[in-house]
Amino acid sequence: MKFKAMTAIAALVAAPLSAVADPDDDTLVVNEEIEMVTKAAAPDHLSDTLDEVMSGWHFRSDETQSLQMDDFDNPAMVFVDQALEKWEEVEGAAGKSCASCHDDVEESMKGVRAVYPKWNDEKEAVYTMAMQINDCRETGMQAEKWKYTGGNMAAMEALISVQSRGMPVNVAIDGPAEAAWEMGKELYYTRTGQLELSCANCHEDNYGNMIRADHLSQGQINGFPTYRLKNAKINTVHARFKGCVRDTRAETYSPGSDEFVALELYVASRGNGLSVEGPSVRN
Repeated sequence: MKFKAMTAIAALVAAPLSAVADPDDDTLVVNEEIEMVTKAAAPDHLSDTLDEVMSGWHFRSDETQSLQMDDFDNPAMVFVDQALEKWEEVEGAAGKSCASCHDDVEESMKGVRAVYPKWNDEKEAVYTMAMQINDCRETGMQAEKWKYTGGNMAAMEALISVQSRGMPVNVAIDGPAEAAWEMGKELYYTRTGQLELSCANCHEDNYGNMIRADHLSQGQINGFPTYRLKNAKINTVHARFKGCVRDTRAETYSPGSDEFVALELYVASRGNGLSVEGPSVRN
């Protein structure tokens, strides 16, 4: 079955698809109060490639879409509640919790998800939200780091993302972050693996097309972390990157690697102007 799926992907690039399913024009409003911008003019750096950027929400079925429209139906919110308990939990030799330094999560984390990944002056590197969380745990709490794509990390990212829902993604790509952004762009367009596929082959050249039962989106990550019905858990960006690279039959990078950090920065910037949706619901 896996071989057949990969053959189908290869055929997608080699020949035009016969099955086309355009993204819908529905409006995403969460809890009847947070209206999301799910379609926006493409950022300037994409003006030669795309006219419009679109959330992956538009490429999902009505049933899947509806799960994200109410927190009582969104299965990801169970993990958000778990992370809220972790926010208050004292861990590590310093005898601190997240709340010890950051107080109320709703106030202190508002707007944070919208600007990550971002340049960290002290570390002289682009930092993802996961990297910052682990830095806080190690330095501030003197506690053990979490696994980069583990359950605790995914849940905490979801909790932090909730505080920015509806705010526009505004990832900076100039200044000292530019080198990493350029690296991410190169990775996005480089064909890899036995199937010789790049991110762009599916998410730029063929979004809106059907590959078997899947409706290809633009691969935007404004909805991450996301609850996937496929594996019934919260999934992080780097876990999804790893799966995509693996599906090209290439040797994948490690979560948290320089390559995936750069790729996250570039892909996040492709969604500048869209609303933060995380945690979203996807197939």
